[in-house]
Amino acid sequence: MYKFVELGHTTNRMCGVIMKKFIKLLILLLILLSPITVFAYSDYIIPGGENVGIEVKYNGVLVIGFYKIDGEYNKNDIEVGDYITHVDNVEVNSVDELVENIEKYQKDEQVKLKIKRGNKTKEIDFKLIVKENVYKTGLYIKDSITGIGTLTFIDPESKIYGALGHEIIESTTNRQVEVRTGFIYESKVSSIDRSTNGNPGTKNAKFFYNNKYGDINKNTSYGIYGTYETLPNKELMKVAESSEIKTGTAKILTVTESSQIKEYEINITKIDKSSKIKNLYFEITDKELLSKTGGIVQGMSGSPIIQDNKIIGAVTHVVVENVKKGYGIFITTMLTEGERQE
Repeated sequence: MYKFVELGHTTNRMCGVIMKKFIKLLILLLILLSPITVFAYSDYIIPGGENVGIEVKYNGVLVIGFYKIDGEYNKNDIEVGDYITHVDNVEVNSVDELVENIEKYQKDEQVKLKIKRGNKTKEIDFKLIVKENVYKTGLYIKDSITGIGTLTFIDPESKIYGALGHEIIESTTNRQVEVRTGFIYESKVSSIDRSTNGNPGTKNAKFFYNNKYGDINKNTSYGIYGTYETLPNKELMKVAESSEIKTGTAKILTVTESSQIKEYEINITKIDKSSKIKNLYFEITDKELLSKTGGIVQGMSGSPIIQDNKIIGAVTHVVVENVKKGYGIFITTMLTEGERQE
């Protein structure tokens, strides 16, 4: 009697061994052939704390709303949050360019627009309304956004800087801003609107457009990034890995008056390594800071968090219900994002 079943088991085992060897070889080849990304940020970096003015110019002209003409809206299949990028195939990046090219290329009170909505683009025939020999669109638009924040770090080797620790959001559309060009500038705090529970306050500051610190080339969930022009003469600080961070006393570096950076005490209550952004839970304990600000205020985003003379993270969010409490992001996350090529 032939024992086909037993022979069959033997054959399957042999095939299994051969297949496993083949798979291992294939995986090895894939590893060898695949590009390996290495993020080489410095172990010692320049800590920030400076207040910075922020200006970002959009890729196109952003639609932020509509107004009525003769009691009616003139939407033409356009939505809030759309970017108008071209008029009759001519690129536009400012309100002036949009107005100029609409007047130039309109035909029979209609003009071709190319819009970007999310990751998709489409062309539309946009109907214009003529009032008193003026072409009206019925659109509220803008081509840039400004604000303030705090510088987190500068890598002394690459000159890459990071700030904010979170993305810039356009308040009208509540969407992340797309960056065409942008810059950070010198900024001085002129006053502070104090925070109260349920109502976070803000830093008020002046911009100095004649003193540009650097460009902005990325706006990401982990902050804004670019190249710093002239490195400040400051002592370098060691970068802490997440495994070195502990609960307890720490400090933040931030500006509450003019351009003076000061240290203020906080207490880290929880460390969450599983979160992408909210890694450090903390509470402000510094009496001087609380007397000035009432808690965390807008404009503190990006303030470096220091523990044991190492930079461990940056302030990112305030807990609205208890403005003494907030969240921070790991500094290693920001450094990695700064090195990442888009």
